[in-house]
Amino acid sequence: MDNNQKGLFFLGIFLAIGLSIAGYFISQTIYNSKVALNTAEAKGLAERRVRADTANWDLVFSVSGKAKAELPDLYAEAEKRQKIIIEMLKEKGFEENEIEIGVIDYYPEEYRDENQNLVDQKHNLVGSITVNTHKVDLVAKVRADVNTLIARGIDIENRAPVYLFTKLNDIKPDMLREATKNARLAANEFAQNAGVTVGGIRSARQGSFYIKDAGNSYGDTEKIEKDVRVVTTITFYLTD
Repeated sequence: MDNNQKGLFFLGIFLAIGLSIAGYFISQTIYNSKVALNTAEAKGLAERRVRADTANWDLVFSVSGKAKAELPDLYAEAEKRQKIIIEMLKEKGFEENEIEIGVIDYYPEEYRDENQNLVDQKHNLVGSITVNTHKVDLVAKVRADVNTLIARGIDIENRAPVYLFTKLNDIKPDMLREATKNARLAANEFAQNAGVTVGGIRSARQGSFYIKDAGNSYGDTEKIEKDVRVVTTITFYLTD
């Protein structure tokens, strides 16, 4: 065999080896691509009905007078009303450490005519009391009793309580398990129609937890009953 023939012989061998190697990588790439495409993405929903465990409730009271000289008497009256409200809250079942006493603020008002002459004035003292408690049902009950203070001549603003659910971490694990289970059920529905089987999890994305007042599409502080919701998005492998 001359040199030209030898060269062509070895060239043919190298070409064959190169093509076989290239073919392996191409087929492997196609295989991996096929595996990557054999997946199904499904969403899983979990919901819980819970009760608020914390309430923040503000009561605002005020006294007013015409003459600035009356301010000392007005402050004395404001402190008296403050004490009456606190005593009522304690009688109804709230503890001292659940009652926060705010400052008594002074707000003067002046009324002038078209020539800017002072024609009248008013001196207002406004105080606040906040109840921070885990006794959410008691707050709902005592709110109605506050109106009896109005009959006693106390100018009081009975503000709507803010009801909060603060124990989300206690229910998160169970809700995520339920959402994952529901996602797999959804993936199984798809797999049955496609004639394949759902395998392991390729990836998972947890959505945010949402807390809303029960029965409402918005708002999360007005009701004691709350709805907690989470949606997970999970990609499953599919097998024949």
